[in-house]
Amino acid sequence: MPYDGSDLLKQLSDPHQKRKAFEQIVRQYSETLYWKIRRIVLTHDDANDVLQNTFVKAWVNLDDFQNLSKISTWLYRIAVNESLDFLRKNKHSFDASVDEMAGVANLLLADDYFDGDQAQALLQEAIAKLPDVQRTVFTLRYYDNMKYSEMSKVLHTSEGALKASYHIAVQKVTDYLKNSKLYQ
Repeated sequence: MPYDGSDLLKQLSDPHQKRKAFEQIVRQYSETLYWKIRRIVLTHDDANDVLQNTFVKAWVNLDDFQNLSKISTWLYRIAVNESLDFLRKNKHSFDASVDEMAGVANLLLADDYFDGDQAQALLQEAIAKLPDVQRTVFTLRYYDNMKYSEMSKVLHTSEGALKASYHIAVQKVTDYLKNSKLYQ
């Protein structure tokens, strides 16, 4: 039985309606995916690039979608993998900016698309210091309240490993925030 609406899945399998159905998916999931990606890659422009790559990859691989999971889970998996690929490809430049951690908070506060305050920027700074996998697990759990079972499907990792990564990430973020100038 289809998960995300049998009409949409039927349209996706019909060559004459496939494009229209995919456009509906893009409209339905763009904002949610954008914020999942944005929390991993941090900047608006990078998030837009990764989002575009996510939908291109989804379109190209649409015929491989077997309806064994929700469309949303399939898209999240693609988005997270594209985000992690982006971080790996840009590791050198990202590491340089992470080494200058004050820059992350200032970068976010100067970003027209960031509507948070200094405390939220500092939280993002702490999250940016996390290793890629811990950052991803933290953002999926903290911001999206994603269950470990669903996260396991998205990241292809055991629930126990995800719980451990999240626990370590929370401890690192907490320690960073406790040692920040904002809270001293």
